[in-house]
Amino acid sequence: MVKVLTACGNGMGSSMVIKMKVENALRGLGVTNFESASCSVGEAKGLAGGYDIIVASNHLISELEGRTNGKLIGLDNLMDDNEIKTKLEAALK
Repeated sequence: MVKVLTACGNGMGSSMVIKMKVENALRGLGVTNFESASCSVGEAKGLAGGYDIIVASNHLISELEGRTNGKLIGLDNLMDDNEIKTKLEAALK
């Protein structure tokens, strides 16, 4: 099982949108056994250790460094499905 956490500044809209896009990308990559959650970057600091992949905007990802043994994915464009899929594919290898 792959556990993915998506985070944004406030834990409201953006993290939920990223979560849905990540779920679609994972399905597109043939990954069916996954669990995903969304939250604020502040919450993610405490939760990151329990996840395999953490996805957030590039400007927030540095706040999560050293808080997980999982992979951190920083996004340039939160709405770019191709960027999300490409970066997830690399993280899954």
